[in-house]
Amino acid sequence: MKRLYVLRHAKSSWDDAGLSDFERPLNKRGLETAPFMGRTMLEKDYIPDIVVASPAARAASTAKLAAKAASFSRSLSFDERIYEASPQTLMEVISEFEPKADSGMIVGHNPGMEGLIRALTGELTSMPTAALAVIDLNTDEWSAIRPGSGKLIEVLRPKELGKLT
Repeated sequence: MKRLYVLRHAKSSWDDAGLSDFERPLNKRGLETAPFMGRTMLEKDYIPDIVVASPAARAASTAKLAAKAASFSRSLSFDERIYEASPQTLMEVISEFEPKADSGMIVGHNPGMEGLIRALTGELTSMPTAALAVIDLNTDEWSAIRPGSGKLIEVLRPKELGKLT
């Protein structure tokens, strides 16, 4: 069995109208919530072997801040396909995770994150900014990931954990 962590980027800033969507950074709340979620992952022993994130500024920052707060010593990489990805594309990215990794995390954007969870588990769930879904996959190979191959274990939302998003 493989474990997948699905993390939506933290709250982003709309202050600079001159920036493209891809370039938008985290706002003050996002800069606080991303490490909060990393600490929450550490407390729950949700430590992925690998992390692959969208290179969009808000997702990349979320991944880096969460990883630092959780003391991940694992590999962190970026994949352009995650930005504005469909659930099918996200599954393709996950299917290429390092085979020996028992757990992995993907950091990206809605509606892709919610769509991925639904495709893998059949569950409709809300993924506000900085939410983390934990999914157990009924496979021993990342390359065998398919729709319906996962079970949603839990969704951690910052607001429900006492941290506003």
